[in-house]
Amino acid sequence: MSRIADSELIITKDGAIYHLNLRPEELADIIITVGDPDRVATVSKYFDNIEVRKSHREFQTHTGMLGKKRISVVSTGIGTDNIDIVLNELDALVNIDFEARAIKNKIKKLQIIRIGTAGSLQASIPVDGYVVSTHGLGIDNLLNFYRHEQNDEEKQLLQSFVTQTQLHNRFSYPYISSASGHLIKNFVEGFHRGITVTCPGFYGPQGRMLRLGLSNPQLIDRLTQFQFGQHRISNFEMETAGLYGLSKILNHHCVSLSAIVANRVTKEFSADGNATVEKLIRQTLQIIADAVEIPS
Repeated sequence: MSRIADSELIITKDGAIYHLNLRPEELADIIITVGDPDRVATVSKYFDNIEVRKSHREFQTHTGMLGKKRISVVSTGIGTDNIDIVLNELDALVNIDFEARAIKNKIKKLQIIRIGTAGSLQASIPVDGYVVSTHGLGIDNLLNFYRHEQNDEEKQLLQSFVTQTQLHNRFSYPYISSASGHLIKNFVEGFHRGITVTCPGFYGPQGRMLRLGLSNPQLIDRLTQFQFGQHRISNFEMETAGLYGLSKILNHHCVSLSAIVANRVTKEFSADGNATVEKLIRQTLQIIADAVEIPS
């Protein structure tokens, strides 16, 4: 195995990976990701105990026990640029030998569950509802920097999306990745399902106009009207496609859960988004405790 250079894998004097400030033993195999650093404590307050509290910049991590299961909750900050950092470093913590600076012979699969917020793109998916993403469709360009393959269904969905929306003409070419079947099967009751579009920003890239004019003022309508067989776009946000794409390449399991705080079709916004997110956190932790298992 070739040695990974110091400039490529940055390890601190304390033996922690650079951005997350974690040592390998401080990370659990079941990981909840949240965008907001303050939301880490909102999740970990339900743990039976917390053994690790680490932070660096926007990246905070708490690791502890929920019943008999060891769980880490990690904040990613906003956007797929941060997802690129978090996913690569989570993988390095479990699949690279820090002493030898070499990839391990036996590769471990992490279970990654995103709990975040999103805007609905269907009138039938109301504010304060929940979505589990069957696919993450990125118009943010992250996965185009990596070698990746898409299965036949993903290729057909992507081609249909490009044909119907024509978003590729003035933007980066989109990509698509599916949720982990191992995880998504546990999130059925109480969840809407659909494709989540991941955008590279909050305002113009999600069709919001304040003082700046939009190059694609029909964005919301094009996304809302997209359909391929039974598939439709349910919501958009800023992380899911990056999580799904990198998890697939790195051979980890990932599912993304979104609390709907805005409906871009009906123009509504949640009266208490924090309460909606907290309810989703409790429901997710119960499902993890009861159903989510680490594959052998």
